[in-house]
Amino acid sequence: MTGQRIGYKRVSSVAQNADRQLADLKAPVSKTFTDKASGKNVDGRPELRRAIEYVREGDTLVVHSMDRLARNIVDLHQIVDALTKGGALRFDDKTVECHGGVAVEFVKEGRTFTGDDGSDATLMLGVLGAVAQFERSIIKERQREGIALAKARGVYKGRKPKFTPEQTAVVAQRVAGGESPTELAEEYGVHRSTIYKAVAAARAEADEA
Repeated sequence: MTGQRIGYKRVSSVAQNADRQLADLKAPVSKTFTDKASGKNVDGRPELRRAIEYVREGDTLVVHSMDRLARNIVDLHQIVDALTKGGALRFDDKTVECHGGVAVEFVKEGRTFTGDDGSDATLMLGVLGAVAQFERSIIKERQREGIALAKARGVYKGRKPKFTPEQTAVVAQRVAGGESPTELAEEYGVHRSTIYKAVAAARAEADEA
């Protein structure tokens, strides 16, 4: 592969930091696409779609780990096969045609797939993907167990909303009036993402009205 190295990052919420992904690459990437959303399926990841549309034959798509690219083995095989060998991927209401010839490099697993790797590579992709999916399920199960124990002790209250509905409306109005989300976050003592969420919630409520 002699083309560009293109990075893809994904975090599961706008509050999480994607900077640690692809931070210690031996060979840098020339461009990076970052999704800040759940990756339960291909839909809902617009930056992944943009990355796949951007890459060309000879390029390498560099991802921190398999579970950052796909959340189940079926998705993993579909995406890797489409990039390396060619095929169609469905994103919401749009289908992206991949022409193949794009390598996929997984940093954590230390593996690069090119489509010319043979049956052993296909098997390894499935095995490593299954391990990543298993690790994720174990983490979620431990979280559920921890919440259940906390509830049993009466100490789990769940997440409290950052803003009341009234505060949400006020913040949205102030942002619409030209005030800086960063300055509002400092004023209210919250993360800047909370300001953006308040604006989005206000817009959604207005659309439903």
